[in-house]
Amino acid sequence: MIGDMIAKVRKEKGMTKTELAKLTDINIGHLTHIEKGERNPSHKALKNICRALDIPYQQLMYTYDKQVSEEQENYGFINHISHNKILAVNNLQDFIDCPSDMPGASLAVKINDDSMEPKLKKGTFAFIEFNSLLENKEIGLFFINGKILIRRFVIRRGKVILKPDNKAFEEIEINDSNNFFIIGKVLNCK
Repeated sequence: MIGDMIAKVRKEKGMTKTELAKLTDINIGHLTHIEKGERNPSHKALKNICRALDIPYQQLMYTYDKQVSEEQENYGFINHISHNKILAVNNLQDFIDCPSDMPGASLAVKINDDSMEPKLKKGTFAFIEFNSLLENKEIGLFFINGKILIRRFVIRRGKVILKPDNKAFEEIEINDSNNFFIIGKVLNCK
């Protein structure tokens, strides 16, 4: 997945592989293998690539050892992973212990409504792994049209639906007009 992200950002920036190779002092053949997912860049090489692309290093680091499934590739999952945005938190509450069974957790988010009950109860914390690949029906943290929501990621008839577990809340169908990013996967709740 990291190679896909590098290629995507490079193309968005209008940069050729040759230009990126020169800016990073990485052999173009090695860069081609990285973009095809045949090799992972070293951390030093990834930092150089991010510097050359003018994007934050950590956002791509979250995708380092992840592989995109065929279903995720067909959906275009890679287009909804943020490479240049970071989550802004305006209300810090405290540090909490990261459970040992969730070593990939990057953040704990307090559940502020009952949209995901009974699975995720209001007032508990959901542990989030940033930029994680979501499989059909897994729960994730999403940014959509200025709001951050926790919902079930459902692929139905080729469309992505953000589905609440609580039937009192409405499903959200994602379309091209939505400003939509996948922040991460909910690992568990405590």
